[in-house]
Amino acid sequence: MTSILPIAPPSCAAHDPHPKAPHVSVPAQACDVHAHVCGPQEHYPLIANRLYTPPIASLQDYRHMLDTLGIERAVLVQPSIYGTDNRAMLDALKQDTQRLRGVAVVPFDVSMAELESLHTQGVRGVRCNIVDLKDDKGVLPMAGLQTLAQKIKPLGWHIEFLMHVNEFPDLDVQLGKLPVPLVFGHLGYVPTSVPEAAGFEGLLRLAKDGQAWIKLTAPYRLTPEEFPYPSTLATAERLLAEVPQRLLWGSDWPHVFIRSGMPNDGDLFNLFAQWVNNPQVLQDILVTHPAALYDF
Repeated sequence: MTSILPIAPPSCAAHDPHPKAPHVSVPAQACDVHAHVCGPQEHYPLIANRLYTPPIASLQDYRHMLDTLGIERAVLVQPSIYGTDNRAMLDALKQDTQRLRGVAVVPFDVSMAELESLHTQGVRGVRCNIVDLKDDKGVLPMAGLQTLAQKIKPLGWHIEFLMHVNEFPDLDVQLGKLPVPLVFGHLGYVPTSVPEAAGFEGLLRLAKDGQAWIKLTAPYRLTPEEFPYPSTLATAERLLAEVPQRLLWGSDWPHVFIRSGMPNDGDLFNLFAQWVNNPQVLQDILVTHPAALYDF
């Protein structure tokens, strides 16, 4: 009997090691709210049912990118490849406690003692990823989220979602009762091929009500187009017009599992600055909003 070998998760391209300097003046204490550190695998094993295999993306390389862009603060987000093993992120946080904060992935039955320990290490939120999964993709575990929200509320934390908001027409009804701030990645993660989405309208309502924050990250995940991803402009413009007071910016470094060409981080930042085109709004998105949410 012939055995069938499992298909190995695809390997990702490496980030561009030569970031360009921005074309605009970056305000002091600017913050990148969405990045990952990865590897090495012998120290931080990857989960077996991951969707991709990243190259090493070290804290040293990430700091080089931040320094080139003039970004002083950053938030490391636990990637799906490690499941609930947050050691790679936590070890990075230990190396720069003033500059870095973290968003962890924890089981719903996590103890308060563990949450408090994570807090002392710089974690300020938990992530719910329902996209980068092989099982239960696109399913919101509402009972678990309610339990977790009650646990993290005394710590002042938030729940970050990686989800396609267009798949949840009653998004604000489903999530609006959670008693903590909510953060949504990648402009709501609505593909530009979707013309209108009730879930995106629900996201806007959550933001206007002061419960949701939205990350202006990874436009390349919304479209198969190459840089500058022109079809994403309409979504960015609408967010900036309707909820500029609830926006954040992140690099999404090192751009894992990307399906278009690897972007340069300086180019990505310049694209974001071009979207904003307002010094005060740029200051709010890069400095004021992340300082409040991530407790800098």
